Amino acid sequence: MTTAHTETADRYILARQMAGYRLTTAEILYHMPDHPNLLQTYLWQELDIAPKFPILKKFLDFWDSNLDGKLHSVQVAHKGIVSPTTYRYADGVMSLH
Repeated sequence: MTTAHTETADRYILARQMAGYRLTTAEILYHMPDHPNLLQTYLWQELDIAPKFPILKKFLDFWDSNLDGKLHSVQVAHKGIVSPTTYRYADGVMSLH
């Protein structure tokens, strides 16, 4: 990827974050197709919009209609990457000689 492509991609990601997208991680447990009694974990991570998570829902719909492993459960965590700057006062000052 060239520098111009990287800068364009970075701007696109920043624009999405400013529009309310958050880093979303989903832990997906699914039944293994050949051994339905065994569960396998799949970690999915993408920028998505809480609380409806349209991109995650689209991925899970794709999973249901195209993959053999039946979904067992999905746990979702999300964190805003871009946020206003916060300041806090120091609890104390120490000198070391």
